Amino acid sequence: MRAPETSDLVTYIPILTSIGLALYVIWHCLRPKADIINPNIKKTEEKVVDTMNVDDIKEDISFCRCWRSQEFPLCDGSHNEHNKKTGDNVGPMCLRKQQKKTFCD
Repeated sequence: MRAPETSDLVTYIPILTSIGLALYVIWHCLRPKADIINPNIKKTEEKVVDTMNVDDIKEDISFCRCWRSQEFPLCDGSHNEHNKKTGDNVGPMCLRKQQKKTFCD
């Protein structure tokens, strides 16, 4: 029996790479989806909620940042259950109607 040559072993690289990629894709599709959304932003806060004041809106609005809202892109509070399940601290992006200042104030 002869020892395998380098050129013989190189022919197995595409096959082994394809098998590894297929196993990764299967694992990625079947694994639980309760991953942390916010890995490193403001981790000292209980819940990250950013607010912006905007002149050109009719009423206050909250946008979902957890991707679990049934009313996406609007926030419905689904982040609370996600945060309890995963230990994450993601929250909505809130836009608030800015009060116009008058010169009389």
